[in-house]
Amino acid sequence: MIEDSPGTISLQELCRKLEQGTTTSRQLVDTYLARIGDPAGEGSRSFLQVAAERARSEADAVDAKRRNGVTVPPFAGIPIAVKDLFDVEGEVTTAGSRVLASSPPASGDAACVGRLRQAGMIVLGRTNMTEFAYSGLGINPHYGTPRSAWKRVEQRIPGGSSSGSAVAVADRQAFVALGTDTGGSCRIPAAFSNIVGYKPTADAIPLDGVTPLAGSLDSVGPLAESVATCRAVHDLMAGGDPEAVRVELRQQSASAEINVGGLRLALLTTTVLDDLDSEVDTQFERCLAALSTAGVGIVEQQLPELNRLASVNRNGGLAAGEAYRWHQGMLAAAGEVYDPRVRSRIEIGADVSDADLADIAAFRRDLATSFVAASAGFDGWIMPTVAMVPPRLGDFPEYDGGSDDFYRQMNLRALRNTSIGNMLDACAISLPLCRADDRTEAPAVGMMLMAPGLSDQHLLAVAEALEPIAASVA
Repeated sequence: MIEDSPGTISLQELCRKLEQGTTTSRQLVDTYLARIGDPAGEGSRSFLQVAAERARSEADAVDAKRRNGVTVPPFAGIPIAVKDLFDVEGEVTTAGSRVLASSPPASGDAACVGRLRQAGMIVLGRTNMTEFAYSGLGINPHYGTPRSAWKRVEQRIPGGSSSGSAVAVADRQAFVALGTDTGGSCRIPAAFSNIVGYKPTADAIPLDGVTPLAGSLDSVGPLAESVATCRAVHDLMAGGDPEAVRVELRQQSASAEINVGGLRLALLTTTVLDDLDSEVDTQFERCLAALSTAGVGIVEQQLPELNRLASVNRNGGLAAGEAYRWHQGMLAAAGEVYDPRVRSRIEIGADVSDADLADIAAFRRDLATSFVAASAGFDGWIMPTVAMVPPRLGDFPEYDGGSDDFYRQMNLRALRNTSIGNMLDACAISLPLCRADDRTEAPAVGMMLMAPGLSDQHLLAVAEALEPIAASVA
């Protein structure tokens, strides 16, 4: 079984326990379901639906096959959670909204969910999120807002939009959870709960069966307690053979893949270091010092083209323009059912013309080309994941139709650093600057590593090599 003592168990070790029979799939599922159902915990807010009966049935089937010597998939019995944007056969995908609550159940799994289930993983339930994934704060007035794992007594926001997925992992209600990332929706909540969140190159993982926000920016990524778990789940969702992924996981656990002393990182100085919370500034400086002591070369670099982002994204930019086109009919039919904060952000997209979208797309291509050129000679770019630590939920009163400047300001600040990666079509990961044992008290600050698109495997290897150094900061 998985004990409730501090510390985290690796995916490699969990697979070994299942294979050797020192735990069973049913024991794992029951342990996680108990944590979800704990009335003192966040399960009622981190999950919107829990498929307890199906999860137990699938776990029992896996255990029976193992007892009878029947070969099972290499990740059989690993309990996961999925954000409420992903189709799971027989379940309603509500996207964290009341608008879709009466939709018919999905006729099949989202492509990436199907790949994980084929690898043997068991879906425990659907996690909470910002309605239609349109905010970096994670607040949901329809279903409640899960609290960040950091200083929970202070009731801090979880970050969004994959809020429930991050809290579920941080509270060990699932071994790994799926999120989406259009402007930072995996990385922001990961940073706010001191776990790992990964945004892959957008085209690496199919979006079939995933409710869109902005198709040009959307990507699917994992949230977990370690880079190795994120890497394995990413590889599975990207179509990797489960047996090959399992072999690679064994090899990674046996030897270091990257020589830390030979790494060279670009420290982005354009925009991302401005106006940092004191906790973020302090922890990030400690992180840079620890990396330098370990022999990592860090060179300050600018990307002056990023200074144009504010003007390019006026009126909500690409995200608002594409979101409005997808939501236009539903807004006309049921606009009053939307979270008004989400509705107002989507409606801004009505002012984004087709010509505007074409101009933004051209700017993105030029920006990505400049980024690739500036990345030459570096193993990645480094910066704080979010400029702030999570604010208190009580600082955001229920929307009453009046001024909402504080919400808008905090949302833009949360998304500022992470959204750069989506505009660049880059891959990016957030690492916690503390050990897992300390995540509830150490400042909720993430270190983000970013690299050009299609550099996923190298970036993940670099992140795994630097993970112990990041963990030593707090």
